[in-house]
Amino acid sequence: MDNLVEVLTPKQDSQDLDKDLETFATKYRRALDEGFGLSLPDNPMGRLHFQATEVLPELGLPVPPGKALLHLNTFHTKEHLDGILKTAGEIGITHILVVSGDGSERLPKLKPEDIGMSVNSVTSVELIQYINARHPNAFTLGVAFNPYEPLDHEIHKMERKIAAGAGFIITQPIIERHQALEELRRFNMPVMLEAWMSKRIDLLAQCIGYDLPQNQAYDPLQNLRTLHANYPDSKMYLALVGFKTQIPEIKNILGMQ
Repeated sequence: MDNLVEVLTPKQDSQDLDKDLETFATKYRRALDEGFGLSLPDNPMGRLHFQATEVLPELGLPVPPGKALLHLNTFHTKEHLDGILKTAGEIGITHILVVSGDGSERLPKLKPEDIGMSVNSVTSVELIQYINARHPNAFTLGVAFNPYEPLDHEIHKMERKIAAGAGFIITQPIIERHQALEELRRFNMPVMLEAWMSKRIDLLAQCIGYDLPQNQAYDPLQNLRTLHANYPDSKMYLALVGFKTQIPEIKNILGMQ
């Protein structure tokens, strides 16, 4: 896949849905026009958003082959999950990032018995197995890697994800370099690095679930330069991009001009 720009669909409690839909469509089209792929999260941080499979058809937005990455987590009813997968295939989405996800009291959790599994709970492993069984060869499925978790535990989880059918990996946000990424070489599959493009280091800490130093300025563009220099063969997943100010410099850093 191409370097990805994350674009959030409107929240379900939007105060001005028409305006938020217009903003989404503008960012979506610009990202494509600038040569990026699109990453479309699924209720990030447990907050209710409209599904991309609802918004894209409603707005008549194009889905060029291999250009849209749909996130899908385990916080859905089976009926809703099946509807998302059906529509994703119909509108041309071919890549899905499968994650356990961030839950909330407002989101239902997929039950093992709903998808014919005899496990304690549904994780990304079981969701990958279900998607591949229900839609064989329809989607290329990716998984997340968290280098901030204990490495042995995270590598064991990755082995299970790949055995279930994962075909690519996207990391949590990386600051300059992380030694744990070297351990992913053993899997011999594409690894995309998440680059945090907001100056809000506190939000980054919230995203990864670990404290980070708050007493120093964080320059997202400089971090991207360093990441690209350290990992020149890796594509980038760009989160919280400033469309008004950052796109030209991002393209310059990544050699997309």
